[in-house]
Amino acid sequence: MGLLSRLLFKNYTMEDFDRDVKAWFGAGQPTMAGVRVNEQTAMRYITVYSCVRVLAETLASLPLFVYRRRSDGGSDKARDHPVYGLLHDLPNDEMTSLTWREAQMGHLALSGNCYSIITPNRRGQPVDLYPVGWHLVEPVRNQETGKIEYHINDRGKIEVFPAERVFHIPGLGYDGIRGYSPIRMAQEAIGLGLAATEFAARFYAQGMNIGGILEHPGQLSDKAYERLQRDVEKSWSGLKNAWRPIILEEGMKFNRIPMPLTDAQFVETRKLNRDEICGLFRVPPHMIANLERATFSNIEHMSLEFVMYTMLPWVKRWEQTINWKLFTKQEREQGYYAKFNLSGLLRGDAKSRAEALHIMRQDGVINADEWREMEEMNPIEDGSGKVYLINGNMIPVSSAGQDEAKSGQEPAEPANELKPLRKILWKGR
Repeated sequence: MGLLSRLLFKNYTMEDFDRDVKAWFGAGQPTMAGVRVNEQTAMRYITVYSCVRVLAETLASLPLFVYRRRSDGGSDKARDHPVYGLLHDLPNDEMTSLTWREAQMGHLALSGNCYSIITPNRRGQPVDLYPVGWHLVEPVRNQETGKIEYHINDRGKIEVFPAERVFHIPGLGYDGIRGYSPIRMAQEAIGLGLAATEFAARFYAQGMNIGGILEHPGQLSDKAYERLQRDVEKSWSGLKNAWRPIILEEGMKFNRIPMPLTDAQFVETRKLNRDEICGLFRVPPHMIANLERATFSNIEHMSLEFVMYTMLPWVKRWEQTINWKLFTKQEREQGYYAKFNLSGLLRGDAKSRAEALHIMRQDGVINADEWREMEEMNPIEDGSGKVYLINGNMIPVSSAGQDEAKSGQEPAEPANELKPLRKILWKGR
């Protein structure tokens, strides 16, 4: 573990995070809805939090292995390579692979970038990976060398790291070096959601649920006005005092001002905003518990689209960055690479997983021992599990004519209008 990593992550609290965010980005940009939005405040909006959580937990739960290509075109798991243990088990001495990937994917979904400091050994191979907050890192092009380097803010002191020492995955960006922040790009939509949430909370917190006017026929003294105001705040307001009767004195009347939420299209606004945020992160609504338009049929298709159009681009970004930053040029030439197994998303559906493996078994793609390994079972002891089987009714097309010739039979005749002519021609040979 490097010195900078120790300084960044030992005793680093949420108060430190708040301070750094405000120092680097301020309190957030003001929106038309009247609230300020940044990556931190956006996570207080339930739809943003749910979408980020879905992306982070999904990628973190996918199996991730290091492989080495064989000369025959196949690949074997490279369990002896140091990167295998970093990605599969422990990237550092403080977190598991799932925790590290979950944190990095959360940074990537929120800010469009994620960073980790790479500590190499003498051979250039990484020995640990420590995440660094996106708000502490600034990619800069060196004017003399023309290469990208990373300026990392260590409590006010800037440390400069070369590109090979920083594991950086950028999202969509204008230059390919630094990704856009989805939160900043959609701050108005998120600000509207935050404002609507605060409005709903205040609506119920006021106790009387809606505003009203107390009408007095005369004029209250200062003492009477203070006592009335105190009684309103203490005995009539707040959720615990909802629907309690109000006692009025001296001919005072209470006039309710109706303002149903439907007049402001409150429910429709929140639904539309929720769908907009789902579109921002490309997360199907049913995955954040929005089942309003969900059916058994479209949920299945939306889940497949989530894998193909949402997770696959993220997976490709991760794989290419891992292969670039965590393997030396010589190791890449030797055939080392890392790859996610997207079939891990089928683990929750035992039937679909079994059916897929059954088809692969019947078509000779996997043998029994490989199937059992995927299910955390031991190989068959007598060695029969290493045999590849296929359906007996299937034969190569090229061997169909040879089998007929060996048996002395005439080739099958086509059943069409040319059959008599074909028969005459055949007998004439």
